[in-house]
Amino acid sequence: MRRVVVTGLGMINSLGHDRESSFDAITKGECGIDTITLFDVEKFSVKIAGEVKDFDPTTVMDAKEVKKADRFIQLGLVAAKEAIEDAKIDGMDRDSFGVASAAGIGGLPAIEKNSLVCEARGPRRISPFFIPSALINMLGGFVSIYHDLRGPNLGSVSACAAGTHAINEAAKTIMVGGADAMLVIGAESAVCPVGIGGFAAMKALSTRNDEPKKASRPFDAERDGFIMGEGAGALVLETLESAQARGAKIYAELAGFGESGDANHITTPTMSGPLRAMKAALKMAGDVKVDYINAHGTSTPVNDKNETAAIKEAFGGKDNCPLVSSTKGQIGHCLGAAGATEAVISIMAMDKGIIPPTINLENPDENCDLDYVSEGAREAELNAVMSNSFGFGGTNGVVIFKKYQG
Repeated sequence: MRRVVVTGLGMINSLGHDRESSFDAITKGECGIDTITLFDVEKFSVKIAGEVKDFDPTTVMDAKEVKKADRFIQLGLVAAKEAIEDAKIDGMDRDSFGVASAAGIGGLPAIEKNSLVCEARGPRRISPFFIPSALINMLGGFVSIYHDLRGPNLGSVSACAAGTHAINEAAKTIMVGGADAMLVIGAESAVCPVGIGGFAAMKALSTRNDEPKKASRPFDAERDGFIMGEGAGALVLETLESAQARGAKIYAELAGFGESGDANHITTPTMSGPLRAMKAALKMAGDVKVDYINAHGTSTPVNDKNETAAIKEAFGGKDNCPLVSSTKGQIGHCLGAAGATEAVISIMAMDKGIIPPTINLENPDENCDLDYVSEGAREAELNAVMSNSFGFGGTNGVVIFKKYQG
């Protein structure tokens, strides 16, 4: 099968509107979580999230087009544009250049808004742009139109594993010859009344409203739930031959991926499902030695304990485990965008030789006993990195990238 490499990266989140400013803030341990401003939170038990600040969609869209795309698509277009420009794709065959898009919830704000309009003012007042602005696959639709990408146009909708699944689907497509290049784009923006209210109703979110910068606490004994984040991550994947022929910068080579299902519970994860996904990725990667794991690390009581146990089992015991950190303490949990965003962070960590820290880990859970880089960013020579994503419904995705060795 054909070798797949990464030649472009893009990112937008609560700490920055591009990959460099975001990564710099993440490695410095800064936190983009704060009181929600997108709607009035007075009546809500959860009042905090990782919002993208000062966002202007007209930086990537004509003002007349903005109403046709919900916020998750707008954010996705920012990350996609950065990744495309980074990869310098001018001259590439657009018939063989596709898109693999991902979101967990997609246009939830648009669904909420138009439902209220329908109830209050009648169905004739629903926006004609409502359906196309809310559809998850329309993220890939907009991106393909804006950048003339005429290859396969795929969509992954698998909760918090969607971004990683999109990477894996894009890689599979390239490996078997379905495309020579794929733009992977994961985007999410569900910080709206029904989104926050819904997750709060199932007790999934932290209620540490008075300390938003300390609310997301992966692996800490006092963690009480995740913090909703919004944003997007994008990667350009292409064949090694294509990248070499055009002299592209190669950030990393995709070494392995794994997927699994818990077959256990719709919202309560197991240890065995993530373990099988990690084992599958490691098996595919062969003799690659993973030096760092960007953990799913949601700051929920069950996930962090189970993920730690799965990592120890996958790598043959605590003493053999790579360094681990979760960057959700800095930017929140971006749901379906998390996998793509955290893959970008992992690749940048390898490229720059610096591991982002796990912030707010002040009182480690006795069941979470790995090295989570909690003292601050750490310089390290990284030759291979793993990124984990696990979602509701028991859906799991893992991807491994390694340095391209020529």
